[in-house]
Amino acid sequence: MQLNNFTTDPDRRALPAPDLSPAVSTPRALPAMEASLATAQDYVSLATYWHTLLKRRWTVATIAIIVTTIVAIVSFKMQPIFRATSRVQVESQTPLIQSIEELFQKDNADDTFVQTQIQILKSENLAWRTIEELQLAGILIKPKNMAKILPEKRQIRLIDAFKNKLTVELTPKTRMLAVSFEDPDPQLAALVSTSLVTNYIDYSFREKYDATRQASAWMEQQLDELKAKVESSQQALVGYEREHQIVNTGDNKGSMQEQMLSDMGRDLTAAKSDRLQKESLYQEVVANRDQLATLVHDDLLQKLEERSADLQDQYNEAVSQYGPQFPKAIRLKGEIDGIRSQIATEQTRVLARIRKDYTATVTREKLAAGAVAAQKEVVGAQNQLLIQHNILQHEFEGNQQLYQSLMQRLKNATVSAGLQSTNIHLVDAALAPGDPVRPKKALNIALGFLAGVVLGVMFSFAQEGLDHSIKTAEEVESLLMTPVLAVVPLQRGTESAKWAIAGTKWALRRHGEKSRQTANQSVALCISKNPQSVLAEAYRALRTSVLLSLAVNPPKLILVTSAQAGEGKTATALNLAQSLAQRKGQVVIVDGDLRKGGIAKVLGLENDKGISTILTGGDKLDDALQVYAAQPNLAVLSSGPVPPNPAELIASDGMAVLCRELAKRFEHVIIDSPPVLAVTDATIMAGLVDGVVLVAESGRTNRAGLMRTRAVLENAGARILGVVLNKLDLRREGYYGYGYGYYYYSHYGKYPYARAASE
Repeated sequence: MQLNNFTTDPDRRALPAPDLSPAVSTPRALPAMEASLATAQDYVSLATYWHTLLKRRWTVATIAIIVTTIVAIVSFKMQPIFRATSRVQVESQTPLIQSIEELFQKDNADDTFVQTQIQILKSENLAWRTIEELQLAGILIKPKNMAKILPEKRQIRLIDAFKNKLTVELTPKTRMLAVSFEDPDPQLAALVSTSLVTNYIDYSFREKYDATRQASAWMEQQLDELKAKVESSQQALVGYEREHQIVNTGDNKGSMQEQMLSDMGRDLTAAKSDRLQKESLYQEVVANRDQLATLVHDDLLQKLEERSADLQDQYNEAVSQYGPQFPKAIRLKGEIDGIRSQIATEQTRVLARIRKDYTATVTREKLAAGAVAAQKEVVGAQNQLLIQHNILQHEFEGNQQLYQSLMQRLKNATVSAGLQSTNIHLVDAALAPGDPVRPKKALNIALGFLAGVVLGVMFSFAQEGLDHSIKTAEEVESLLMTPVLAVVPLQRGTESAKWAIAGTKWALRRHGEKSRQTANQSVALCISKNPQSVLAEAYRALRTSVLLSLAVNPPKLILVTSAQAGEGKTATALNLAQSLAQRKGQVVIVDGDLRKGGIAKVLGLENDKGISTILTGGDKLDDALQVYAAQPNLAVLSSGPVPPNPAELIASDGMAVLCRELAKRFEHVIIDSPPVLAVTDATIMAGLVDGVVLVAESGRTNRAGLMRTRAVLENAGARILGVVLNKLDLRREGYYGYGYGYYYYSHYGKYPYARAASE
């Protein structure tokens, strides 16, 4: 088949885009590949969870069915439980005669009271009374179990068993209590619920009756004691007033003395203020004698100072014109001296007056302070007498008020005890229920199914998280930053084909070696045997990608390897060689696995001559080469007999010479090598070829192993052309709508191959 026919076939144009874009293997294309890959991952990530659920749908379904079945069996085997409910109205317990404060506190008291009544209904006292009344001991605990319980612990166990079946609930926004009891016998459940409420009402009535009787007796006793205290305190008050001659004991006692003390205090404050003013003025004028006229506003002194200043100006003018000996100047000098003498005399007089005023204020302040001190002693003595008087009076008034209050409460309690009725009313007695409260079979089954689905989903994601194998082409490219040359799909065929091609020991025991060989041949030779199959199209896409993987010339020496055994490298190498041979060029397939070579067996050729005999000098290349009859332009160089030292032969110079010789004779040389991580043969041969095609199996190849394989090959100087993702389940990995979908559905059933590319 020619290359131009391959590229113009409409079916082949439907192959996935990554397989037909080998140019991404060049260094310049890596950033673009990374960007497009990141975009694709962002797009696919929204559907990742859905694809995971689709892939693990049978796990989810199995767990859901198991959980639902278990819940259904348990629900149908459970003993029906009936619930009978009595309803009680509980009113707040308040006195008939209330104060304004008690009315405002009613709501809070109601809430506390209702919660208290709920706890009373759940009390051990009422529970034990009901158990004894209805003789429930043999019903709550079976007799054979009762015999195993110590006598001193039986009552506690019975009460606990009773309370486990009891429920007391407050109906929202009401004072209605719902008292429910659960039991397999509906009649007994109703009887117990009603009996408990009856015992509760009787308990409440007796409690209030006993409390009222005890309170009345206590208050009568307290009244007698208070009456004696009132009489005693009154006698003490009267005797004290008589002894100290306190007549006016009203609100104005001692008011005259206190008023006098207040007036004297104001006088003392005024005297002290006046003294401070006079003292300040005196100190200021003493310090500033020259400014005395301005400070005290003395008119005579101001006029004298003005006259002195005027004469001084005239004197200065006469001296400046005529000199100091001029008669006028001498006359003015005399007048100035006289005026200054008068000013000094007047200043002395003013200072004496100010000092006298200051001394007078000091004396007045002292007198006022003495009067205040004397008055304080008088008021203090009077207050000492009133202290004891006030104590005696307050004691008398307190005893009198307490006596009157207690007497009024005793009267109210007597009236209330005779008038008030019970505040607890039985609204509905319990009736025997017709339907059990549990188990609710339909609800349990529905919840069991929902729980099974949730557990199944969680288990599925846990499985997915623990699975470290690669699954999709996008995952390979993001992990290795290497292009995927082709995606080989997993074909789902008949059950017998699955067993035959599994390639496991279990399949060998079931079908034998002959079935295994037939299955391997059908996959490894699909290019020549079934050229229109999905696998053939995938391998032709691989051929195209390999030919375009290098920018200048297609690679000649191509090594096909994998990380581990059983990932499909041998089938990939055979189909790649066959597809290249269809281009009418000379191609040779070399079996580089000197330990477990299998190409000759798959092609039905002899393996007595091969690489091992050539490298050891036993045969020449022409003698070892064989021709595949189905494709005359496809030569085969088998591995030959297993040598004792395969790695040394591969690492010898003869292997390098053999590769160069094959490259001269053939257009393409395809070498099938052992796994990279198993032995070093592939690592050695990787440095002798133009490029390496790495095969990875979807759902099996470990990510760490694949990355380690790439690192080993790169360290050996190999050029990795790309990766072939083998055995990809298009249904499970979310490839609907991709190019392979067309081939997958158009050929499904026509070529029922179970698994692609088996070792």
